Amino acid sequence: MAAPQDNSPQAWITDLEFERADPVRRLLRACVGNPIANYFPHFVQRLVLHLMGSELAAANWTDPGGWESMVISYADRHRRLVDKLLCTFGTMPTALRNRRRLAARVIARLIDAAPCEPVEILCLGAGPGHIVNDAMREARRRAHATLVDLSRGAFDYGRRLAEESGHRECVRFIQGDVHDVAGMLDRPPHIVKMLGICEYLGDACVTEIARTVAGVMPQGSWIVLNSLSKAHGTNRFFRRVLGLRMIHRSPDELEALLRPAGFGDFVALPEPMGVYHVLLGRKGSDAAAK
Repeated sequence: MAAPQDNSPQAWITDLEFERADPVRRLLRACVGNPIANYFPHFVQRLVLHLMGSELAAANWTDPGGWESMVISYADRHRRLVDKLLCTFGTMPTALRNRRRLAARVIARLIDAAPCEPVEILCLGAGPGHIVNDAMREARRRAHATLVDLSRGAFDYGRRLAEESGHRECVRFIQGDVHDVAGMLDRPPHIVKMLGICEYLGDACVTEIARTVAGVMPQGSWIVLNSLSKAHGTNRFFRRVLGLRMIHRSPDELEALLRPAGFGDFVALPEPMGVYHVLLGRKGSDAAAK
């Protein structure tokens, strides 16, 4: 499975409309917002978020970095003013929405470049499936998606999302562990999506999962995942207030973890907030994985 010859992955995203922060807002975040978030007593911040009924904070306290906090970050409307403020002015929610747009476009173009139809997509740590639904809606070719997650609650929401997107018959949900992926698939996947999970996994675990999925992927198929930088500027806030303990890696560091599993031909595409790169890698020869 090869990328289109008439353009590059960089060309796929030239017309995307990303959210951006103007210089004044960036300066205010760096000089005022981020220092307050990072160094104001964390127990006071937690109390304020609790009293103001923040659903975003509550979702992270229950399941740090889980699907519910992602849905809240994506939402256009929020029931609580505090969540509207956090998601509108926060660097990380903005970057998450940019990553969604970027990854959906990339996966849509990979679907269109696939050698057969329908295209098989495997989504690990999938949550309800916003990105793959976006991609399938944009792609010109048919695709089937298998979404794997540990949370059954994500799939209840995901089934409604698939219904609204017109993909109910094209999406199936499996509650399970990514290590058992070989027994979950009817057909080998042309695209494996691993967005939003590597930042919560150690190096050895990332490589182990990459080897597992490589074992069920045909030659030339693609893996799509993301790196995470500290450009959001609020890592201390995430750890102390929200309980998020994320592992920051550059695209190069992530590539180094995937190469032993047989992936190469990497392309890293940044979103404009500088927090995420969406990383594409193609499965090469089996010898490269040894």
